[in-house]
Amino acid sequence: MATETSTPVRNSDTKGSLGIPQAEFVEDVDNFMKRDGNDSAETVLKRLDESHSKYKFMEYNLNTKKARLKAQVPDIKTSLDIVKHLQSRKDSSDPMETRFLLSDQVYAKARIPPTDRVNLWLGANIMLEYSIEDAEVLLEKNLEAANKSLSQAEDDLSFIRDQTTTLEVNMARVYNWDVKRRQATQTAVKS
Repeated sequence: MATETSTPVRNSDTKGSLGIPQAEFVEDVDNFMKRDGNDSAETVLKRLDESHSKYKFMEYNLNTKKARLKAQVPDIKTSLDIVKHLQSRKDSSDPMETRFLLSDQVYAKARIPPTDRVNLWLGANIMLEYSIEDAEVLLEKNLEAANKSLSQAEDDLSFIRDQTTTLEVNMARVYNWDVKRRQATQTAVKS
């Protein structure tokens, strides 16, 4: 019967914003298998494979989050640049001529009079009007938060890759241990 310490994933040592458990490197396979009691190598490999699958699932989710954030950051930067440009032109009396994107590769011309208000698309079918100063503060805050989340996702991905590698090495070590044990058993039976 397996004990709680038999799984080579320690929940007490975690890293990252998600509390990802750290995989324990199996240094001595003999002691590790003795610690597991009567569990066969197949049972231990199955548990290791389950942990490996969990790490792969977390990695997939983090890669999805990272891709979303990588697309979001340039959009926020563009919006911030536009708001800063409107801020610099708000005291001007001349309207600004520009082109804006209607849909993929379709642009329209516009004449924008000087303004101190701007509408920001917040997502989820929500658009709000802000003063230019408030919009700039909001966009800078959103950009900082997105960059921080992107950095954290990259750190978490790096950590998960390390843990996945550790589990793969553990699986190989347990498998090789089992092969050697079976060979030794067959040699002893033949003798």
